[in-house]
Amino acid sequence: MAPNDSAGRRRTARYAVPVAVAGVAAATIGLVPALAASGDPELPPITAEQLVEKIAASDVQQLSGTVKVTTDLGLPSFAGLEDLVGAAGAGGAGAEDPGVGKLMELASGTHTLRVAVDGPGKQRLDFMDDAAEYSMIRNGEDVWAYDGASREAVHSTEKDADGEGADGEAGGKGSGSGHEPELPATPQDFAQEALKAVDGTTSVTVDGTARIAGRDAYQLLIKPKRSGSTIGSIKVAVDAEKGVPLKFTLMPSGGGKAAIDAGFTKVDFGAPAAATFAPPRDAKVTEEPQAPEGAPEALPEGLAKDLPKDLSKDLPEDFAGPNVIGEGWTAVAQLSAPGGEAGEGVPAEADRFLDVLGDKVTGKFGSGTVFKTRLVNALLTDDGKLYAGAVTPERLIEVAGGAK
Repeated sequence: MAPNDSAGRRRTARYAVPVAVAGVAAATIGLVPALAASGDPELPPITAEQLVEKIAASDVQQLSGTVKVTTDLGLPSFAGLEDLVGAAGAGGAGAEDPGVGKLMELASGTHTLRVAVDGPGKQRLDFMDDAAEYSMIRNGEDVWAYDGASREAVHSTEKDADGEGADGEAGGKGSGSGHEPELPATPQDFAQEALKAVDGTTSVTVDGTARIAGRDAYQLLIKPKRSGSTIGSIKVAVDAEKGVPLKFTLMPSGGGKAAIDAGFTKVDFGAPAAATFAPPRDAKVTEEPQAPEGAPEALPEGLAKDLPKDLSKDLPEDFAGPNVIGEGWTAVAQLSAPGGEAGEGVPAEADRFLDVLGDKVTGKFGSGTVFKTRLVNALLTDDGKLYAGAVTPERLIEVAGGAK
């Protein structure tokens, strides 16, 4: 990894492995009381509300372990994406970080990760699928992206949005530089996102117990109350003693195997060794170049410095942000494409290619094309509107036709 790699590496290396699901106010959630009185192992009965509170109150600050993640969203494999991204930038101002491809690979297939956490300011995530690992490491304000194949690391210094170091933030996504969150990778990540969606449209119960990575756990079952969602159920195995999510399983409403299954195969709540949160001593370390203040981070420095600091004025006048229609599990995001109809300015060959990938549909809205995965579906109407969500194609067509 050369020192002129793009600043996209910074965004990839900036992450935090959450050690607790914080900010879940159980009193505001419509929970269905249920007791976990059966299953193996036998544990004291607990209500769903108490279990959610247990997750929120977890004060675990140290852990390490191995996580197996299997994802089947009906998408093609993203393996090797880092090579494609690198090749795309080979002749330009710098190649994109292979960590971008590593994170994208989690969207399909089965992967093994090793995680380590020691308080809110120290995290490490290792991708173990290849003979040579790829690691993302944070130790306070110091962040490294380490490539085991070349034994090279790129170092950067990161601060949060207020200019304070990472130790000033609680563990979890959002600490770091205050930018967009990264893709979820651990059971805690997935559980945190799932609990954000829990509201009055959700049924939450306790569904027995389980033994995960040698630990006793309760199983929290989350299900949409209404039809129309592509999500059938979410099961979260919660450590009975620590309150930490150990396993996350998402089943699609259409049936079949799990769309997402992420769980610890080994876990230890002791303090990881101090050397864990730094690249090997013999690694070749280079410093990441800093982009000019106010320039977009994702662009090479030579190009970014020539762009205006405020790009909002360059957006089309008819550009509109997403409009969320509906609520809960059947909410749909609607976005109007700038410039008129969807096919305007698109080569006929590309238009026909999109038709092959999707299904032509009609309704009160007119006509359009539906693009489907096992979880997220999207409808692009012929007049340039995009509707997307974890909902069925029928729900998209209803919303496009005026339903709420």
